[in-house]
Amino acid sequence: MDKIKIITDSTCDLGQELANKYDIEVIPLYVSFGEKSYIDGVDIKTNEIYEKVKETNELPKTSAITENTFEQTFKKYVDEGYYCIYTGISSYMSRTYQTAKMAADKFDGKVFVVDSMNLSTGIGLLVLKACMDRDKGLPIDIVVKNMEYNAKRCKVQFAIEKMDYLHKGGRCTGIARFFGTLLKIKPIIFVREGKMTVGKKPLGKMKIALDNMYNMLKEDKEKDNVDPEFIFVTDSIAEESKEYLLPKVKELFPNTLVLHTTAGATVASHCGPGTIGILYICKEEVKL
Repeated sequence: MDKIKIITDSTCDLGQELANKYDIEVIPLYVSFGEKSYIDGVDIKTNEIYEKVKETNELPKTSAITENTFEQTFKKYVDEGYYCIYTGISSYMSRTYQTAKMAADKFDGKVFVVDSMNLSTGIGLLVLKACMDRDKGLPIDIVVKNMEYNAKRCKVQFAIEKMDYLHKGGRCTGIARFFGTLLKIKPIIFVREGKMTVGKKPLGKMKIALDNMYNMLKEDKEKDNVDPEFIFVTDSIAEESKEYLLPKVKELFPNTLVLHTTAGATVASHCGPGTIGILYICKEEVKL
């Protein structure tokens, strides 16, 4: 049986408890405010990021993982007789994928890099599914192939409570921000085919956006189009929305492991407080 180590990075938003439970190696990214740098999830938490944004009126910058860090991580496990599989944030959103590929090429077929085409617990879904395959004793080539297969079937969407962070991060114009505030739009961001896009623009209270996402999940269930193992509800300091949405998802899927996690630096930096998403794997390929 192949010895397999599943490796990801802190953009997966799984949290330390799940990483420990499923024996996942998580490489942290760095978040910086000015000259001060912090290790994502170690030196700084999501709520602290928002506090610093208020203090500085600036968004943090995130640093991609270096090739040397990947090499050191891969070498540690290859030297112990493992095959390694790494997946992280979508290649369309970061150069991390290409950097990991360059490092992996130095290990003579012992390290595999899979483009998640996702972010946050969209990555986490792929990682947990790969851990299940690993624990079943499947060979490395099948575990990799299944991860690539699942990457095309992740359905990821986040409701954005406030547009301020999208505006500060240059992701919408001042005019768009003005009309978004005026009309009380709560945009739902889709992650499809590796890219982020505005999928829906519900008007009114956040509950309307939450119901939109819930109804998408419900429709997929009615079509028998939801993988039965894992569903994530992931938020970025959205307690009220979580308390509304999480029980509804659990009630809809009583026999599925519905997990809640808090988003880390990537979502926090770009989407702001109050963001919440539903993430799951479909049985059919998900397209724009």
